[in-house]
Amino acid sequence: MYILAIGLNHRTAPVEVREKMALSGSALSNAFIFLRGHPSVEGCVVLSTCNRTEIYAAARDVKAATEHLYRFFAQKSGLPARQIRQHLYVHSLYDAVYHLFRVASGLDSMILGEAQILAQVRDAYQTAREQGASNGILNTLFQQAITVGKRVRTETQIDHNTVSISYAAVELARNIFGQLDGKNVLVIGAGKMSTLAVKYLVNGGAAGVLVSNRSFTRAQELAREFHGQAVKFDRLSEHLALADIVISCTGASHTVVHAAEVKKAMGDRPDRPVLIIDIAVPRDVDPEVGEIPGVSLYDIDDLANVVSESLEARKRAAEVAETIIADEVDVFLNWLSSLSVVPTIVALKERANSIKEAELAKAFNKLAPLTPRQQKVISSMASSIVNQLLHTPIVNLKDYAGQHQGHFYAEIIQKVFALEVNAQPEQELVSGPAAGEEAGRGGSSAGEKTLPEGRGKNCGAQP
Repeated sequence: MYILAIGLNHRTAPVEVREKMALSGSALSNAFIFLRGHPSVEGCVVLSTCNRTEIYAAARDVKAATEHLYRFFAQKSGLPARQIRQHLYVHSLYDAVYHLFRVASGLDSMILGEAQILAQVRDAYQTAREQGASNGILNTLFQQAITVGKRVRTETQIDHNTVSISYAAVELARNIFGQLDGKNVLVIGAGKMSTLAVKYLVNGGAAGVLVSNRSFTRAQELAREFHGQAVKFDRLSEHLALADIVISCTGASHTVVHAAEVKKAMGDRPDRPVLIIDIAVPRDVDPEVGEIPGVSLYDIDDLANVVSESLEARKRAAEVAETIIADEVDVFLNWLSSLSVVPTIVALKERANSIKEAELAKAFNKLAPLTPRQQKVISSMASSIVNQLLHTPIVNLKDYAGQHQGHFYAEIIQKVFALEVNAQPEQELVSGPAAGEEAGRGGSSAGEKTLPEGRGKNCGAQP
């Protein structure tokens, strides 16, 4: 069984490409249907955030599964296959597990050590489970990734003093205006990132806060929390002229702030510049807005270098985290390799014994009638030859199982001896929490596997 990870992120693809790959709601459900529709893909999990879209797949035919995932990215993005492949990275087995563990630990984020990604990994895993898209191996992989993310944050404190995208947006506003005192702010969207942005803005001295959201009730709740004013979404353009800073982060699949209405708003407020920060993916603000005189427009990619505070401390924590992750990857892959080795050994013994029994039957038919003792001696000799021939390969196969590419040795044995390995799911799976992840929620679910014990004592601690 191969584990694959194929995706794009803020390092490999600009926001105009990433927004084409944003997946949620019915689009995500349709993605699961497409991905699982190919026989090479036995399970998949989709991780889609502002900064990345990644597909983790469990497959027995790595080449066929990789091509199938390539087709998905090309079709979803609407870009030519050659063009979209330039933005994609492909990891298999060790590299795929290592990549996911780094993602869950916040080491692959735009802002090193960010905490939000761990919840996003957990949500992606749960969604795949609910959609019936995952399988036992991916269940264990993601449970372990969540555990690793918690352990890294507990033991390294990498998320202490870490900044979020929302904080980075506010820091950008502070850098441009110097002080936020007396500035009026319009926040479009009332989700987690918008809520954090309002919190930082108010703490920074913003004079007034306007909140606009498709759900006016939610806008009122957020505005009330920070003594601001709610604005109905269909009257958003009327309030653009009042804002010095606009931060937009909705879940819309299309732009919600258009060039024409911003141009009109700027005409109503001559000589007063406005800063617009679009932290949504897909983008909320028409890129042409940035061409309007007096408007400074930044998107999520522009925030990468806004905050450098505490960066060195986070880098030192990341070095420790890398050591933790390397150890955790070894534990997971040792377990994964054992899944293929045991059925292969069983199949190899069965094949050898089948040949032995067939050849003994032929020999006994050709010989004169033998006494039971003679038959026993010949059978014992044949068994001894088979066992001695198989002993070294089996011992070595068990040793190779602990290596990063251990499963390849099992597959070579399967192909060389033309073995039919029928490892049924109920034979492979062991009920129980994986390294304590599900234990805190009252036990395990069907399809989960148990990894070896003896892990870090803080594995299950909350970040």
